[in-house]
Amino acid sequence: MENAIGTSGRDGAAPRYALTSDEDDTDFWGLVHEADGFFTPLPQEVGARRVYLGGCLPQGGLLKSLSHVGTRRARAGNASFDVLDADGAAMGSYFVNDVTVTNVRPSERGAALVDLVVTLWCEDALPGAERLWDLIRTGRLNRTGLWHGLTPEDRRAWLSVALWSREYRRRGRPDTPPGQVFTLDGRNVVDRDSFYCAIGEAVNGPGGYFGWNLDALHDCLDGRWGATSPFTLLWESSAEARAALVERVPAGDGGTPLFDLIVEILRGRGISVILR
Repeated sequence: MENAIGTSGRDGAAPRYALTSDEDDTDFWGLVHEADGFFTPLPQEVGARRVYLGGCLPQGGLLKSLSHVGTRRARAGNASFDVLDADGAAMGSYFVNDVTVTNVRPSERGAALVDLVVTLWCEDALPGAERLWDLIRTGRLNRTGLWHGLTPEDRRAWLSVALWSREYRRRGRPDTPPGQVFTLDGRNVVDRDSFYCAIGEAVNGPGGYFGWNLDALHDCLDGRWGATSPFTLLWESSAEARAALVERVPAGDGGTPLFDLIVEILRGRGISVILR
């Protein structure tokens, strides 16, 4: 993703993450400046992470675990792992399992801070997602097409952050009223995930979300996801998208090309789809 959207801005001025116990939301575990490894799965087990928490001020259950490194009591438990904006507000949150402290040392960031190494499990923090969070944090997710050059893996990460950051980015903004016209640019639709990147952007702007599978697309058409049915979707360069979305999806007695099934779903929900 680096070539497409640039490298992360890391000035270290403010904490970028926060942890809170999942068992007790009054048990705040602290703020963290760095979380290297959180978006990097370990190879031996799905969802396994070894994370360096740099510049941490441990509190609550996390603090209690520090004096028990190497024992079963070093396990702090399950937590919400919040990704913070520059003002300290949560942009999105991941659920993490079995946070266990394996190492602790004083931090160079400040006398009251420590650097921790923890193990945890989180299947939702996809590789490549961190840079998109940085775009949102720094206000650089401000133009369309930033996803165009991404790899298939990074497009999946893009969609995941679009979903997890949706409430933060909408800030309570209501859906557009019925009758709106949205334009979907099909030139960069090369597979199913790129279609969802494109329709999310068409409906909700740069980095927008409007589903990332067929079931989620159905849900978005029910409202509360940016658009109110009925609306019109102008699908530009639809022939290029049709040529790319040829995988056959089980439907009825046989398989239907994904492009045709998407159009069928949209039109079946009262959406006027104009193919250009």
